[in-house]
Amino acid sequence: MKYATLLYQELSQRTNTTDTKSITDRLAPHQTQQILHAGIGLATESGEVLDQIKKHVYYGKELDKVNLIEEAGDVLWYVATLLEYVGSTFEEAMDKNIQKLETRFPEGFTKDKALNRDLKTERTGLES
Repeated sequence: MKYATLLYQELSQRTNTTDTKSITDRLAPHQTQQILHAGIGLATESGEVLDQIKKHVYYGKELDKVNLIEEAGDVLWYVATLLEYVGSTFEEAMDKNIQKLETRFPEGFTKDKALNRDLKTERTGLES
């Protein structure tokens, strides 16, 4: 089994980027650093929300609403940071989200529409 693991690691790394200078250059602007910080923070805080839900659903622990609200606030902090550094607002993000949902589900949610989305039409609407 050890050989297969080493072979996997070797083969998988053939598709890893080696252009670290370009990555470093793209990380240089303060704005990019803040966007990265927001993205990592969103992933982290979303994981904490999911952990609370997991403990409730799968382990039978009482749902800790106080913690969930606190974690949701952390998610909002990172969203605010992300929006600030891309030059947007909560209002614009909410408007775009509703616009996308109206395009995707004009008559309301259906399983078929959820599974068979027209991403090109959605994108065109969001860009206008």
